[in-house]
Amino acid sequence: MPTLIAAPTRVEAAGNKPKLIDEYIGRVNSGTDNVSIAHMRSPGGWQEPGQTPQFEEYTIVIRGKLRVQHNGGAFDVSAGQAVLAHSGEWIQYSTPDEATEYIAICLPAFSAQTVHRDNAT
Repeated sequence: MPTLIAAPTRVEAAGNKPKLIDEYIGRVNSGTDNVSIAHMRSPGGWQEPGQTPQFEEYTIVIRGKLRVQHNGGAFDVSAGQAVLAHSGEWIQYSTPDEATEYIAICLPAFSAQTVHRDNAT
């Protein structure tokens, strides 16, 4: 039988400015360990600490532009584009130029224990 997800749960975000994260499926909202799906909305000028997660993260940008820094450099992901961040690779997300809206899907589900954030400055 299908399970209705009636509403997301707002979860706390890391970073230098407030960012909205609404988790629809994942450890917090649905008790799901194998995948998480969240709707993200970050303001212009937002940046989170770098991380070396133990999960794959698939991100689809709906509006705005997401900057992706990695060990080899950086690139921007615009509305209508996506990025796949591989497990075990260092990455840092930011929205330096404008407010941005995107969907993040993590396999397995996101957890504070497996994201391995850099020390916040």
